[in-house]
Amino acid sequence: MADKKVSLPAKLINGGVAGLVGVTCVFPIDLAKTRLQNQQSARVYSGMLDCLTKTIKMEGYFGMYRGAAVNLTLVTPEKAIKLAANDVFRQKLSKDGKLALWGEILAGCGAGTCQVVVTTPMEMLKIQLQDAGRLAAQRTVTASAAGPTPSLVASQSAQPSTNAPPRTSATRITLELLKTRGLRGLYKGAGATLMRDVPFSMIYFPLFANLNAVGRTEDCHSNPQERAPFLQSFVAGCTAGSVAAVAVTPLDVIKTRLQTLQKGEGEDSYRGIIDCAQRILKREGPAAFLKGATCRALVIAPLFGIAQGVYFLGIGEHVLGLLG
Repeated sequence: MADKKVSLPAKLINGGVAGLVGVTCVFPIDLAKTRLQNQQSARVYSGMLDCLTKTIKMEGYFGMYRGAAVNLTLVTPEKAIKLAANDVFRQKLSKDGKLALWGEILAGCGAGTCQVVVTTPMEMLKIQLQDAGRLAAQRTVTASAAGPTPSLVASQSAQPSTNAPPRTSATRITLELLKTRGLRGLYKGAGATLMRDVPFSMIYFPLFANLNAVGRTEDCHSNPQERAPFLQSFVAGCTAGSVAAVAVTPLDVIKTRLQTLQKGEGEDSYRGIIDCAQRILKREGPAAFLKGATCRALVIAPLFGIAQGVYFLGIGEHVLGLLG
């Protein structure tokens, strides 16, 4: 089959739809990942299932979707930029319909770099909303551990399920950050986000392209999405996504810690990437860099499986066909 030129509007639509569907499916696991990664001294959650169970108990079912609105709003441009940029870079770097491995890696690097302009503020806002419940739960645990006390403040903070975290909004956080820190406030942790997203894309896209071409005799670099069956694209997306996700988890832990503005009692604040890495290693040991790795794999695998499945179904092309 002859190669087609990349239709950028179609790719943007595909990426946007894929992001919306994927995020809706896996957001609760992403919330658990953020809360587990932010745990330092006080151990509020023992694992993903414990986190989700306690979240539902204290905050209700929709507590698992705290921060989902900002993610759903910004994931469309984020996924659209990432998937479309990778396609464009692959096309530009191809020669006679062939793309070498270094070209695949370079294309992934370019895609990861492009998406950071949207990813950083999205992650910044999402993390504050997701982590509010953990901070409230930590205060409850701390108050309970202190035992009964005549203090009115302590007795109030020890109330069980009435300690739902205070409701805030992405708009409120955005305005506060812009007021106190300017536009740079929304891009706190941009360096760490870049350090995470660029290696992720450099691993994910080449691995996906090659897995997507397994079992087919045609040249695997000449535009494999036109020939791969839906199921193969889905499985390739899940596999490549989980491998890349686990590989960059240490960088994701650092990014999450740097972007978390409110800290719990006894929790470290960090001056930058190196300071954060050193403190985590010193206080919590090497294993802390893999906090939330299982959750991250469970988030990214279906997210990219769904994304690639929707992407290669060509929904954008169909929409543009109906409009045109």
